[in-house]
Amino acid sequence: MTNQQHSITPPAKLLQLWFEQHNDYNKGINELLIEAAQWGADQELEECIEWLKDMELVGSGDVESLLAARRPKPQSLKEQALALIDACNDPDSDHLDDNALATIRRALEQLDD
Repeated sequence: MTNQQHSITPPAKLLQLWFEQHNDYNKGINELLIEAAQWGADQELEECIEWLKDMELVGSGDVESLLAARRPKPQSLKEQALALIDACNDPDSDHLDDNALATIRRALEQLDD
């Protein structure tokens, strides 16, 4: 076995940051494990994209599509609120629950008067 470090091994500074977040700021171990897994998955995706580019198997549009499919951006608060309001127009939809109303309230509170 070689001493070569794997390309998705977190750097020492990042490991130290995670340790401090757990030790000094009481960040939960489950949250840190999820963050570490996401970091590793992001590194792997970046490596795969670079390999595909080097092999000239993808163009920039393909990379954008791949990233959109594998790392979709979460809806903004505004988008969430609008989707909930749209759901109210659906005759098959139930009335808004407390969570939905809280989301809409948070979105409205961000608006300037």
